[in-house]
Amino acid sequence: MGINDGAALRIHNVRLIDGVGTEVVEDAVLEADDDGWITYAGPAAQAPEAPPHITTINGHGGTLLPGLFDCHTHLGVPSDRSLVEAALLTDPVMSVLRTTERLRRTLDAGITSARDLGGLPAGFRDAVTSGLIVGPRLRTSVGVISHTGGHADGTLPGGKDLGLDYCEIADDVTGVRKAARRMLRAGADVIKICTSGGISSAHDDPDDQDLLDDEIAAVVDEGLRHRGRPVAAHAQGRAGILAAIRCGVRSIEHGFGIDDEGCDLIGEKGAFLVPTLSTAFQPLDPRRTEPWRYQKKLRWIERTKENIAEAIARKVNIAVGTDAGITPHGQNAFELSCLVRLGMSPIDAVRAATSNSARLVGVQDTLGSLRPGYAADLILCTQNPLRDISVLSAPENITLVAQQGVIRKLTLTDRELSSASGQNNLHAGVRR
Repeated sequence: MGINDGAALRIHNVRLIDGVGTEVVEDAVLEADDDGWITYAGPAAQAPEAPPHITTINGHGGTLLPGLFDCHTHLGVPSDRSLVEAALLTDPVMSVLRTTERLRRTLDAGITSARDLGGLPAGFRDAVTSGLIVGPRLRTSVGVISHTGGHADGTLPGGKDLGLDYCEIADDVTGVRKAARRMLRAGADVIKICTSGGISSAHDDPDDQDLLDDEIAAVVDEGLRHRGRPVAAHAQGRAGILAAIRCGVRSIEHGFGIDDEGCDLIGEKGAFLVPTLSTAFQPLDPRRTEPWRYQKKLRWIERTKENIAEAIARKVNIAVGTDAGITPHGQNAFELSCLVRLGMSPIDAVRAATSNSARLVGVQDTLGSLRPGYAADLILCTQNPLRDISVLSAPENITLVAQQGVIRKLTLTDRELSSASGQNNLHAGVRR
């Protein structure tokens, strides 16, 4: 399902950002073998001679980066219609097909790996892995565990239950253990819980604690007992953030109310913050937002920016996630612009979305870097994101996407893609 399935790959005439270091190679070559593993990535002057019959791409001065991660998506949730419409008015077959289209669009935006935290069945992960469909490499929580009236309770203010099958309600230690086991039985790679209320939930507030400490600890224990499955916590307010970190979760999702104590605890526990700043920088339209949600968002926008800016200044361990589904799908790299606006350097934003996100997901030995021995998951940007990080936000600037050396997207105009023997010339807009 790629342009060059089973072929070695060589990319030249590019600026190289490897995703780990701070040095940039201005005239670089990257080469990957037939199995999609990088064999060389460095200065063109030191590159080995190109072997015969290798697929060669002339990047014409573009920037080559590791494929980006989005560690907080909801690919099964539409960003262009309400949950009510999606749950009650959409044909199930159409839902599956639209999810498949979102996977494609997310990959085209340069996201080669994603962690989905609610609403994506494990079958989509398996379909991508087996090659039935194309999309980012996936880790999924399948569902979300919350208490009655908490953030993942799909009951509307009028009492109507949306019947969201990915929302698990549990109200005591035994209940959360059973809920975690159901998620693991359904194929979850990571367990998603709510330790605080939320902006988008009608019955609570971000400052409310959702699951209690002993319930959080029970879920963490279930994950440890099942091949060390990590736990991700929706934690917006301070109480939920501190409870989650104390009890051993791997990542704080959102973290809008994080303070000095929370920053210190993340460092002590080796946890990660995934701030999903795209939600804070998203335009707010009172005409299209429920009044209760609009008022909560107003109260939290500036608070969020101030707290996350302080966390960035303190060098808190940050991985990149967008909350796509709440924010638009296919514009995931906008999150890097948000980080930079709050004080992160462009190179650190790139590293947060590549090697550091790979560490969160547990694939740092094979993904997140353009170095020999790593998989050739990579993207080519027409411009230099270290000068203007926003260029990554526009999918049209991402002219090449490859996974394990297989080209998934190619929209190079007047650029070369050929075999060393002069055959296999492909032109603008090619995709298979």
